[in-house]
Amino acid sequence: MAMARAVHALLLALRDLPQPRVLRILALSLALTLLLFAAAGTAIFFGVRRSLAHGQWFGAAGLDMAGILVVLALVAGSWLLFRAVAIAVIGLFADSIVADVEGRHYPAAAARAIDVGWRQNIALALASLARLIGGNLIALPLYLLLLVTGVGTLLLALAVNALLLGRDLEAMVLARHPDRPRFDRAARWSLGLLSAASFLVPVANLFAPIVGAAMAVHMLHLRSGDR
Repeated sequence: MAMARAVHALLLALRDLPQPRVLRILALSLALTLLLFAAAGTAIFFGVRRSLAHGQWFGAAGLDMAGILVVLALVAGSWLLFRAVAIAVIGLFADSIVADVEGRHYPAAAARAIDVGWRQNIALALASLARLIGGNLIALPLYLLLLVTGVGTLLLALAVNALLLGRDLEAMVLARHPDRPRFDRAARWSLGLLSAASFLVPVANLFAPIVGAAMAVHMLHLRSGDR
């Protein structure tokens, strides 16, 4: 039942993408996400390389090899790094996305909603980023152990991030409706799993944060029977 509702919410969220306001938010958030993603990757690369050079652990050839390994590590971890930046950025625009989707599909609920200020949006974004980093650091030893299985690391990362993302998206929509009860575990898991899986699909991952936010709105109001 929860997964069927999540799939229904996903289909509704995909229909929201062509809306002008959603497209404007998408363009702005995507540009900022890619800029910060590139900046974070560059900072990590030069930061690690400079630290190794300062420690004088390697010669010139060793530093070049270390640089290649850092690049490969960044490529391998690009899904997690991109998702971290994307979710933090989309948190800044969360209230605009939620308000737009609610206003078109659930006007009665939108009229009762509480406006979320930019301070709370920033707090939600930072909390989401902290949970993402903390959760994946805790799971890191298991990620490494499961590398030998080929797909074990990917499946565990999907499960961990589904739990984290479900929690983040729930907090995003409930910020406007603090009187509503929290999602049940199955609904939160279904929402997080579909959202996390969308980050694995090339091209689709660029739209994943916006789609996830819209999907969370539909999940909330489909459960409550709002129209």
